[in-house]
Amino acid sequence: MQHGIYVFETSFLFDLLKEDAEDPNSSHDFGRDIIPRIAKDGKAVAHHFSQSCVRSTAESGHYWRDVGTVDAYWAANIDLTDLVPELDLYDRAWPIWTYGEITPPAKFVHDVEGPRGSAVQSVISGGCVVYGAAISRSLVFTGVHVHSHSAIREAVILPYARIGRHVRLNKVVIDSEVRIPDGLVVGEDPDFDAKRFRRTEDGVTLITGPMVEKLRQ
Repeated sequence: MQHGIYVFETSFLFDLLKEDAEDPNSSHDFGRDIIPRIAKDGKAVAHHFSQSCVRSTAESGHYWRDVGTVDAYWAANIDLTDLVPELDLYDRAWPIWTYGEITPPAKFVHDVEGPRGSAVQSVISGGCVVYGAAISRSLVFTGVHVHSHSAIREAVILPYARIGRHVRLNKVVIDSEVRIPDGLVVGEDPDFDAKRFRRTEDGVTLITGPMVEKLRQ
């Protein structure tokens, strides 16, 4: 089945989901059960994505990503750090209209050898402060603070997370408002990471608040 964007009447979809939940022969999968049933017993209309997708001149093809897994979510975000990403966030002819929080600009502090605040090949959102830490090939959401002597690489850090001092993170997704304790190292010992957090088959480590709380117990 092709992935896509689906539009339903709310009451109609709720009725279908309730009936599917009570069907012992259903696998309770949206693509395997719900959509085929509508196509067979009701009315389903398809519109090809390429017919309505607007591209910038820098984009080579129609952009679509399924981000239903941790690996796919990480990859789609890290793709935005490429020199010429497939999705052009900076195309003023096709702006992305979504919730926009008013924040101060991102700030990088400590211009001394060692704890120098820096970011390369990364997307750093408003409200972020990088205190003497090095960030590379990462996407950092609004209001994140990263403290001194930390090294962050290939990370997707969600809003208002706090990264402590002397932290090393590689190939991670950090949930919003998570407090990473001083000295935490993730991405260097796969077996150790899997015991503490959720590590995927592709080597991406998901870190959530409850997981960090367990470390303190």
